[in-house]
Amino acid sequence: MTFTTRLKEEISKLDNNEIEKRAIIEGFLRYNSNIKDKITITLENASVTRFIYKIIKETFEVMPKITVRIQKRFRIKQIYILEVSEKVEFIKEAINYEKNPLLALLACDEEKIAYLKGAFLGVGNVSNPKTSGYHLEFILDKEKDATYIESLLNYFNLNAKVIERGYKYITYIKMSECISDLIKMFRATNSLFEFEDIRIYRDHKNMVNRLNNCELANQEKIIKKGLDQLNDIEFLESNNLINLLDDKLKLVITYRKKYPEVSYQELADIITLETDYKVGKSGINHHFRKIKQIKENYLNKEKED
Repeated sequence: MTFTTRLKEEISKLDNNEIEKRAIIEGFLRYNSNIKDKITITLENASVTRFIYKIIKETFEVMPKITVRIQKRFRIKQIYILEVSEKVEFIKEAINYEKNPLLALLACDEEKIAYLKGAFLGVGNVSNPKTSGYHLEFILDKEKDATYIESLLNYFNLNAKVIERGYKYITYIKMSECISDLIKMFRATNSLFEFEDIRIYRDHKNMVNRLNNCELANQEKIIKKGLDQLNDIEFLESNNLINLLDDKLKLVITYRKKYPEVSYQELADIITLETDYKVGKSGINHHFRKIKQIKENYLNKEKED
């Protein structure tokens, strides 16, 4: 069962007041029904089918006809078809079907959320938060419907956008925090906890990976710097320049040859712990700058000669 299926099933099992029911069925029928001389609704989710059937029956006092078909293309699944032949004009008027949707038609936040809930049950989808990027979308036939859903979502600061995909218009949310806020608005507590658990785990994993990558990059820099310093030391030794150095510099060279992979701070700590020479990170850096300078001076002198 997909995350979308679990979320829709949870939404369909929640209790709603009469105001919410009217807004839910308006949002659902506008985007997921065929309304002519009768209303036809096609669904794949049994729980959502029962939910919509119940709301239509209670809200409009009609008895929808339900047909179950088995679809065998690609995979075997049940298709539920609801048909309403009574009070079709009354229902169309009640859900403002012939009018362009306007924010003003939804008087309060409660209605706006319920309308979005109905639209999501009909044409909404959420990508699997475990295996892909965060993405919640409404798949719509008309651009005006997509922009209306976008305006409703952005009324709640959910950073929604619209794109055209083939012959459809997609209103979508990409930010995980905004998807979480919408699920919270739908009062789908179990789905919210599941989504948040996955989000926290993924964020933690990404943070650990970034830290590991950063640490690995730093370690590579330390090793490269250590190898460069060993090359400088080898140059001084091969040209009999070591005797020109003072005792402290010779001590640092001895310990660098012994510990080529450690950082300046670690090298300073080792020398301080094992000898009488108290030195810090900046002191180590100063010594190696001096070694490099001696090498460069020698090379420059050779060029002049």
